Amino acid sequence: MVFLRKKKVKGYEYLYLVKSTWDKKRKTSRQETIKYLGEKSAVSRDDIPEEYREDAKINSFLLQNTSKDRKKYEQLIGQLRDKLFTSLTDGNLKETMNVYTSFVSNNSLDKFYEKVMTPVMTKIGHLWSNGELSIATEHVASNIAHSLVKVISDDFRKSKYDRGVVILTTPVGEDHDLGCNVLDSFLTSKGFTTFNLSPATPSESLIEFIKTARPDALFVSITLEDNIRSGQRLVKKIHNEYKKLPIFIGGQAFSQKTNFRFEGKLITDANMLEQMPQIIKKG
Repeated sequence: MVFLRKKKVKGYEYLYLVKSTWDKKRKTSRQETIKYLGEKSAVSRDDIPEEYREDAKINSFLLQNTSKDRKKYEQLIGQLRDKLFTSLTDGNLKETMNVYTSFVSNNSLDKFYEKVMTPVMTKIGHLWSNGELSIATEHVASNIAHSLVKVISDDFRKSKYDRGVVILTTPVGEDHDLGCNVLDSFLTSKGFTTFNLSPATPSESLIEFIKTARPDALFVSITLEDNIRSGQRLVKKIHNEYKKLPIFIGGQAFSQKTNFRFEGKLITDANMLEQMPQIIKKG
């Protein structure tokens, strides 16, 4: 059984998606937090993992507890997306940083990536592919986005936490590394030591590096569907050498189709960023 739990902190209410299971040995129920959803007024049905969205109790709770300020919140998100789109396509790093800092002052980093940055970068990609945005503008936007993520990562690398070691990479042929950089900055903010080997480290070099780094997990990001086969070959080679190493695969390439087989776990939900530390821990 799953349900939403409210927790009040300094006058604000926050929501958590919780799963309750019966422990036969201890003869009592055990509760596990599946996902932190954020401040109550900002939570929508889209924040609920897909497999739980049709749960009647959850939908009923959301209807009864939806804040009257939801419309204002959605308008604010829309305004921030518009500002970020403009600052990225204008090549304005300072204004891009302003959008980021104004959002995370009252929200978490994963929510910034999920609700603001990812939709904007997806829009830029669609406009470019449809010929509505020049390749020069797309490159400018991508470079500014990378610069923002680097600033965020460098800031969080000062953390003294030690939650584990993670390697991030892309398969040969995949030159898009923004996905790795975003995940890099988020995991760093959570206290992980990361080695970002994107884009496209040769498999032999990667396998040799794993022996030295001894990671707790490895993530492979694939943006273009044309590079999925290359990703499958890479993951298979790594798995053959390190069968106990948890390997996770995700990226924009799987936004339309998800029926691909890997020697690892395929993550297709773009809104799972906040859950990554738990996923790594479970292996």
